[in-house]
Amino acid sequence: MASKAKRLSPVLVLILAILLFVVGAAAGFLGAARDNFLNPVDEAANDRFGRGGEIGGDLQIHFLELGNYYTGDCVYIKAGDTDVLIDAGSKSSSVPTISAYLNEYVTDNKLEYVIVTHAHEDHYAGFAAKNGIFDLYECEVIIDFAKTNKDPSKGMQKNYLANLEAEIAAGATHYTAQDCIEQGKTDFALADGINMKILDSYFYTHDSSTENDYSVCMLLTEGENNYLFTGDLEAKGEKKLVEMNDLPEVVLYKAGHHGSKTSSSDALLSVIKPQIVCVCCCAGSAEYTKTEANKFPTQAFIDRVAPYTDQVYVTTIFESDQDKTFKSMNGNITVCSDGSRVWVVCSASDLLLRETPWFEEKRTCPAAWR
Repeated sequence: MASKAKRLSPVLVLILAILLFVVGAAAGFLGAARDNFLNPVDEAANDRFGRGGEIGGDLQIHFLELGNYYTGDCVYIKAGDTDVLIDAGSKSSSVPTISAYLNEYVTDNKLEYVIVTHAHEDHYAGFAAKNGIFDLYECEVIIDFAKTNKDPSKGMQKNYLANLEAEIAAGATHYTAQDCIEQGKTDFALADGINMKILDSYFYTHDSSTENDYSVCMLLTEGENNYLFTGDLEAKGEKKLVEMNDLPEVVLYKAGHHGSKTSSSDALLSVIKPQIVCVCCCAGSAEYTKTEANKFPTQAFIDRVAPYTDQVYVTTIFESDQDKTFKSMNGNITVCSDGSRVWVVCSASDLLLRETPWFEEKRTCPAAWR
């Protein structure tokens, strides 16, 4: 006769079940703790920041693709009914792409504020072009660079100054960034609770060997949310920017100088601690260098920003250096806010930089993103 299997008592079964539950919960807690340690954006931030959905909110910050292979900046800000344009690169041929995009939002053909950060083609070509931004839109207030190494009698700078003068004659108010500082006109109310502040910078009044350090720098504030734009300011300029301004931690930082190795320094990042970073560039193109690690966005930039956030977005990626062809990485990137929640909407892919095939192939993943 087969022996009967012994049955566990109900009390022992209950004790075992409780032990299994406690062990499982502990393992889950340790796993979550490990994930939170490795992820530079904590759970509270994940509740506050999102990606995907519809463009909306009282504040929208648009990082535009520029219709070609070349790296450049163009940022459009819609704050309530106020329209702000920062830069208009990368080439004069980008103007139709920029204007087609703006016309979806600028319904009165008026830009209340225009900021021209510095005299490099990839930032101000659209203002120097014939039938450019100054011709296409009524610009109420224009704020531009206080210094430049460019010859005012030649080339793009000559064309820019002529177009600027024509816009001033048509009724625009013009300040250099240093005018704003000297005249106490640093703060501009864009909408209810949304303020634009021109920051002080050492190179508004001092010479620099690089045009990039002449960049106009601006802080946008919406309640407790801050958004920082520094043009192509480089490490020396960033150090001075920190010393000369009381910079807060920021929700959004437009990567300095397209994610180059010479900007987005530790001196700046350790103060602003960005949650979202948007890079305006054609990722991986050999436009400026053939050294792989130094192509935008550079390995050095990625390594420095990684401890603060993995929420890094890039507008465009190259397809062929020889043919000068490109495609969207994230495409047009829009950071939206309703005053409390912030979300990112991309016209192409929603992938973070670290999730893209290009990053996996061309960059070394920093420890903070593993």
